[in-house]
Amino acid sequence: MKKSGVLLLWALILGAAGWFSLPLLANNPELQLNAGQGDVSRGAYLARASGCIACHTDTKGGGAPLAGGAPLETEFGSFSPPNLTTDKDSGIGDWSLEQFATALRHGLSPSGEPYYPAFPYEFYASLSDQDIADLWAAFQTVPPVAQDSPEHQLGFPFNLRRGVFLWQTLFFEEQSFTADSGKDGRYNRGKFLAESAAHCAACHSPRNLLGALDDETFYTGGASALAEESKVPPITAKALAEAGWSEADLGYALKTGVKADGDVFGGSMAEVVREGTSYLQQQDLNAIAYYLINRSE
Repeated sequence: MKKSGVLLLWALILGAAGWFSLPLLANNPELQLNAGQGDVSRGAYLARASGCIACHTDTKGGGAPLAGGAPLETEFGSFSPPNLTTDKDSGIGDWSLEQFATALRHGLSPSGEPYYPAFPYEFYASLSDQDIADLWAAFQTVPPVAQDSPEHQLGFPFNLRRGVFLWQTLFFEEQSFTADSGKDGRYNRGKFLAESAAHCAACHSPRNLLGALDDETFYTGGASALAEESKVPPITAKALAEAGWSEADLGYALKTGVKADGDVFGGSMAEVVREGTSYLQQQDLNAIAYYLINRSE
């Protein structure tokens, strides 16, 4: 479809969005969480696994941790990862745990606006109540940084946020994590990390013209959503086997960024390793590798 067709389709979505926005907000149930039960250490670990630091910290620009990341340049425009510090004006310091959970589970801001799917709530929606409480506890320890995040720079009609309500209705399905009863603990630990926290499919899966994923094509690679990269490799079990990846080699690469042939990860994957997976325990990285290599397709 030509760009003009995409614009027309988005215009139709915007026209229908008003009919869907109120039901979406009305059906958002209150979450039953206890802020006092969060584990700071586990939450900090989960934040690394989930890419929070990698996305919301402008490391190259010398930014403070979680004070807002470098812009994500995509085919839809430039997205600015927001400030997640405890600053009450420019961060999340005046949020409640329930509002934090609603952002992760439902893709909605405290004011009820829908988040663009550049924020991977499609995957975070399957985090458990305890996971969210742990993340919240960890974020409460982040020093406040008074730094406003730039506005997203999106062309028309993608700059009209109301259309995201219908996008969510069409493409976003909230699902709890379900362990595979026929598999062992290592497989299911890898499944949780790959499919929920680390959201590997967000980058390693193709998206349609409106940026939506299809479960049937998870991990099959394709065109990158990021302007800095043209393609991302497939990481299906078949593709990994054909490329000669072993569990040990993949687990090592996720820890160090170094492949079995001595080459290194580049682009966004290098950042994922540097700010995320390099901080994870080797047994967790091996679990991710084990899951991807043995995943049923």
